[in-house]
Amino acid sequence: MEDWFSRTQQLIGFDKLSLLQQSKVLVVGIGGVGAYAAEMLCRAGIGNITIIDGDTINKTNINRQLIALHSTLNQPKVNILAQRLQDINPELILDAQYQFIEKEEIDKIIKNNRYDFVVDAIDTLSPKIALITACLKNKTKIISSMGAGGRIDPSKITFADISETYHCGLAKAVRKRLQTLGIKKGLKVVFSTEQTERKSIIRTDEERNKKSTVGTISYLPAIFGCYLASYTIRKLIGE
Repeated sequence: MEDWFSRTQQLIGFDKLSLLQQSKVLVVGIGGVGAYAAEMLCRAGIGNITIIDGDTINKTNINRQLIALHSTLNQPKVNILAQRLQDINPELILDAQYQFIEKEEIDKIIKNNRYDFVVDAIDTLSPKIALITACLKNKTKIISSMGAGGRIDPSKITFADISETYHCGLAKAVRKRLQTLGIKKGLKVVFSTEQTERKSIIRTDEERNKKSTVGTISYLPAIFGCYLASYTIRKLIGE
């Protein structure tokens, strides 16, 4: 009888599937982008996943976030996603942490856990920079998501080094902050070359560490998440 991972094994072979099953991956930020990345990693057979997020689900998440339903409102995102991932793979080794990670904690998390790969889906600048720099310092492989909001064309999504990004406000902020730390390149990212719809941006200081909110469409964050998962999986199996 075929098992649930048999089609993956048929595609990539037993040895590469075994590599995925033995891999340990961290996903930080499990909103519109990160939750899709985590689920695609789980469905591909990654055997050990840590998810970290300190947010709860609200109504504005429903238009794009995998775990956002009327039945899950006000619940921690990590709890809902953890249930999904363990229902997909009951044998998954899963660490679900309901917290906003602070700069002081991130270096210790990366240094002590020896992740095979880190997926950065954080949408606020300070913890994002802290995670990126901790991974680069500890030589931990990382793929980072830039901004998925304010865009509608999936054909404009691509991979690049952070030094090669443009038309993305978040990427610009990340570049500038990294440059002050002496880092000009060496970070692989997913970003969109599509120019942001300026009318979609609302300036606000209400949300944690955010200076604005950006309008989004249902499919763009999901595709960003799939790009993150694709890069991670292909690197883990040596593609």
